[in-house]
Amino acid sequence: MKWAGNKHRLLDRILPRLPAGHRLIEPFAGAAAVTLAADYPAYRLVDSNPDLIGLFRAVRDGGEAFIEQVRALFADGNDAATYYARREAFNAETDPEARAALFLYLNRHGYNGLCRYNRGGGFNVPFGRYARPYFPETELRGFLRLAWTRGIELAVSDFEAELDGAQPGDVVYCDPPYAPAGEGTGFTDYGPDGFWPADQVRLVAAARRAAARGVPVLLSNHDTEPVRASCAGAAIESFPVARTISRQGTGRRPVDEVLVRFEPASLARAGV
Repeated sequence: MKWAGNKHRLLDRILPRLPAGHRLIEPFAGAAAVTLAADYPAYRLVDSNPDLIGLFRAVRDGGEAFIEQVRALFADGNDAATYYARREAFNAETDPEARAALFLYLNRHGYNGLCRYNRGGGFNVPFGRYARPYFPETELRGFLRLAWTRGIELAVSDFEAELDGAQPGDVVYCDPPYAPAGEGTGFTDYGPDGFWPADQVRLVAAARRAAARGVPVLLSNHDTEPVRASCAGAAIESFPVARTISRQGTGRRPVDEVLVRFEPASLARAGV
């Protein structure tokens, strides 16, 4: 999927910092790039967005028939009139599989791959005007293969519940909507309820609780003083990353991000 903050380009940094374990949990599923690239016996993908989890579920359970259903939407849908008609159909659709197929179509044909809803819960991203939207057949089959061979649990849930439910043997990777690092660099409108500073505080507190129970947590965010202060005592690594979404193309300058590792041993040594 096209997804704000997709970690595909940062896998070489993230994967070596994920410790061994029995199950990888991603409480912010997003495009699932880390799950698709990691090597664990089992996986759990969670998100608060039911449309995203509904898509993963449709791929896992519908298999090749679902892939062909989506292919048909890509075959004749790259014009504004069709896009807006299908966006309207998506907002009215109640069948889980049909809604999931439309969700992937909208993701690939909408502006910048954004996932945005109005206060009434309606998807409202405008048409993207791409010359040839990519049909992710290889990625769909990769997800399907992983689901069949390893098993992927899927759930619509709050990140705090997932972190509090993690047990020794689990490894958690958190890729939340980032804390703002300047104008246009923070994202809060992935859903009608948003993701706000209080949620950032809840996330770090839950990560600390998980680490105290013996569950390692790796967390991505912007490199800001508030983020560093809230994560004091954890291992923090900073690096520049090119921005992929901004209000203006000229504003897509590199920004610094951090990988924060909440590890039981290091936290104990730091007295946290």
